[in-house]
Formats: sequence, C-alpha cells, structure tokens
Amino acid sequence: MKIRILAQRFYALLGTVTALATPSLVKREAPSTTKLPLLLDSTLDELQAGLKEGHFTSIDLVRVYIARIDEVNDKLRAVLEINPDAEAIAWMLDVERQRGQLRGPLHGIPVLVKDNIATHDDMNTTAGSFALLGANVGEDSTVAAKLRKAGAIILGKTNMSQWAGLRSIACPMGWSARGGQTVGAYFPGHNPQGSSSGSAVAASIGLAWASIGTETTTSLVGPAHANNIVGIKPTVGLTSRHLIIPLSRRWDSVGPMARTVKDAAYLLDVMAGRDDRDNYTSTIPFQKLPLYVDACRPGGLRGKRIGVLRNFFDIEALPDPSTLLSLAAFENSLKVLTRLGAEVVDDIRFEGLKEYAKTPYHFKCIASDLKDQLYSHYFRHLRTNPHGVSSLEDLRRFVHETKAEEYPRHDTSIFDWALELDPAETSASYKGNNTFALEQRGLRGVGVLIRQHSLDALFMPSVYAGLTSSLSGSPTITVPLGASPIDKPYEAGPDQDTTNIVGPNHPFGVGFVGSAFSEESLIAMAYDFEQHTRVRQTIRPWIKPRTELDAIVRPRLYRRS
Repeated sequence: MKIRILAQRFYALLGTVTALATPSLVKREAPSTTKLPLLLDSTLDELQAGLKEGHFTSIDLVRVYIARIDEVNDKLRAVLEINPDAEAIAWMLDVERQRGQLRGPLHGIPVLVKDNIATHDDMNTTAGSFALLGANVGEDSTVAAKLRKAGAIILGKTNMSQWAGLRSIACPMGWSARGGQTVGAYFPGHNPQGSSSGSAVAASIGLAWASIGTETTTSLVGPAHANNIVGIKPTVGLTSRHLIIPLSRRWDSVGPMARTVKDAAYLLDVMAGRDDRDNYTSTIPFQKLPLYVDACRPGGLRGKRIGVLRNFFDIEALPDPSTLLSLAAFENSLKVLTRLGAEVVDDIRFEGLKEYAKTPYHFKCIASDLKDQLYSHYFRHLRTNPHGVSSLEDLRRFVHETKAEEYPRHDTSIFDWALELDPAETSASYKGNNTFALEQRGLRGVGVLIRQHSLDALFMPSVYAGLTSSLSGSPTITVPLGASPIDKPYEAGPDQDTTNIVGPNHPFGVGFVGSAFSEESLIAMAYDFEQHTRVRQTIRPWIKPRTELDAIVRPRLYRRS
C-alpha cells in the first residue's frame, strides 16, 4: 500500500511546488558536519532544537516521515492514510516560525492519530471499517482541535483493531477490514496487541514523532507495552472524548503514545482539560491543570510508597502470553524502585478480580453502551454518511452484506451480543451490571486499595495495569522494561490470527497505576524509573525505515552550492 500525497490538491492549495521549496524558510542550513537527529529515537526537544536552529523545517519533517511510512507500510500496515494537506500545514507553520509566532512546544511537529479520532478535513475516520468511508463530521474532535491549536501537524490516521476490538471476539488484535493486519516491527509476524495497534507501531519506529491512541480496556497500554514505547492512559475525564468513535463513555479514554515519558507528558499537556461537550471532564478537580512535563525531573520515586499487586492474573481465565515473558524482569525491577528511594509494599491483593473473571459485568455494560452511544455520541454528528449507517443494527447489516468486510471469516459476535442486551439505563439487567461495575470502581477499586495501604501507586506488568485500572477509570502509564530472548520460540495466534503472539525480541513493559487524576505523580515516578533503566534503546526492531533527515536536507545543500 504505497502512500503518497495527493499532489493535485496540494498544488491547488499552494499554487506551485516552488512555493514550498523551503530554503527561504531556513535561517541557517545545517552544515555538512551537523548531526541531525535519527528518527527511530528522536525526542521532541531534539526536533525542536533542529527547527529552532534552522537545520531543517517542518516541511522536511513531513517529507521524511512520509518517506519512512512508504518504506515499511506494505509490511507493517500501521498507517491507513496520510493527510493530503500535511505539507501545506507544515509550510504555514514554518512561516509562523519565521515570524516568531510559535504556538507552543508542538509547533510544526508531525503526529499520527488513531482512526477513531475525528478530523474535519479530507481524511476519513472509520474505526477501520468501510462502513464509515467517506463519512465526515462537521468539526474536529476536541483532541484534534487541541493538537492543531498547539501547532502539531496531524500527519495521518493509524490502523487499529476494527471498532476498537468490539466487532468480534475472534478478530485478531490489530486487524481491520480497511487496513488489514497491523504487524509489529520487532520479530516476524509480531502481533502488536490492540486496539491502538498502528499508533503503537508508528511511534515505536519513528513514522511520526508520536501518536494518539484510545483505551477502554488495555487498548492503549497493551500495544505500548508490546511495541517498546511509553503509553499514558489518562483518568476517564481528564481528556475529552468528543467526536471520538465511542465504545463507552464510562470507560473510554484518549492518551499519548511516545518513545519517552517526557514526550508523552508534552502531549498530555496539550490534550488534557475540560470540555463542555464531554461531561466527564467536569470532574477534573484542578482549578488549573498541572504542567505534566514539569514532573519529568530526577527523584520522582524518592520517598514514594509503591504497592506491588500480586494477584493480577486473577482477572483473566488464561494468562497473557506476553506478560509471562516479563515476570523475571518484573521481579528485578522491584530492586530498581528500592534503589531509587521508593518504599516497596509487597503482596497487595485486589480481591474483586476473581469475581470479575467469573462475571465481567463491566464488559457487559460496555457492550450495552456501544449499542446506544454509537448513535448518540458519533453517528448523529455526521454531516455526510454515504452508507447511511446510523445504528449498531445498520452497522452489522453493512458488515454482513459487504464483501470487503471479510464476513463471515471475521464474524460479528460482539455486535450480535450487544444487540441482544438491553442498553436502557433504566433496565434491570443494565442496573445490575452497572451496580457491580460501580462497586468495583468505588468500594473495591484501585483508589480504595491505594488509600487503604497509603500508597502513591500500584506496580504490575503493563497489560494487567491496563486491565485493573480500566475497572476504576484510573490512570496508567507503561514504560519499556525488556524483551524476550532471541531464542524464544514463536507462538502462533488463534485460528483467525496470522500473527505470532510471542516470539524472539518481543518487547514488554511495566505499569504504574494511580488513583483518579494522579497523572502528575505517575509521570514523575515513571520518568525516574525510565531514566535509570533506559531499556528502550537496547531493544532494536527487526524492520525499520532507513530514510533519515539527511536524505531530505543534504540534497538542498548541494543544489545551492
């Protein structure tokens, strides 16, 4: 799938290619001895330093990232489409920079967003389905609008598990009808986990500076863990979900995916805040939000009480295979916490997990919410809707009747189940499930555990950090911890899955879980841990793009000499 800019539209916007030639926007060309940042591991601070010094422009960044996507996307299928206006936007931001009109730390920096985050432009927002191809809303989602206001360039949309994993139990993680199977970059057939699969893969190997994902239950934290990056799942209500294709407002969250804790914090600073169109954001307790990037300083673990959750496996009937890879490294990481001045409180137990495994009442609520909220929070906002999909019934019918949706090879078991449930909040079944869910969230939730044991955070393998925190709507941050040995045998996925769920060089992470709106403290702890472990750069991908900024910038020097 070769991705290219739609040149015809591009010329119409800017007149001619020479309008974008860029030398006039460059204050000082990078001399031949200048070391430009390598994009596999480049940070925001490094990219902004190069832009400030005039060693390259935002147009250069857009061009190099598109070239990198073109190199590997046939194999990895991480990116669904490129914003046809990306170079035009970069040019405008370069002009603003030349005039000294910087919007903030993200000015002129390309970011990718998940395909369930609406943008009011010429890109699609489809949740990986042909059902919404060509359908558009009349405005940006709040998150997209905030990114643009901060000066970020929305470079494109990333592939995802179709409908965020809620089409079918049998659909492989990272697969969508529209995008195919996303594959991770760290070993052949690497299953990227889901549903923010493309966002994780793209951020991990530098197909953009960073990306945005969403999570209901591990959809952001899981892929971050499996792809050697940092992911922050914020408290439900810290970031607005307005015009993000919903599963459940009770549990949905949108957050940053980046290669470092500090870069994820930069993104969270832009994304967080109240929004009248998402009433959950009214629960933000701060008059003024913390500046999360300021939490990235030494000593974040000193004096903190960290509780080690030991019964995390109770939440699932079968253990997550990628977590089993990490158990020895997880035990060793407890020594790191102690060495950095934290008090480790071992053998914390979350007694509600076994009950959840037997009766996943919060998942029943999510399925019911899906039936109701697809219309109320997304479909009704569509200005164009070529396939006339306005309900879950319409959506299931479209999937069944459209060959490109690959039904019945990939069934609609969760859609079917959701349509059988009564979504009415006044119904006895919904009330019963929701009562149990609220009990998990309140009387026996993460916040209660943290208060009972006077903790600053819980600590556990990342997948289970995501699962456990999802019950309470609590925040989680995952940090790279290690990878499986190079002689680790491959383990294939289930029948419908063409990927390997485990293999050699499989990355894994560790998660910090906090009480509601404790992101500032979690970021401080995760940053301290990251700076003293520095694992990410020891784990190298099997597939990575070769195009670097040099390939874009140096030819301009030769043309001018």
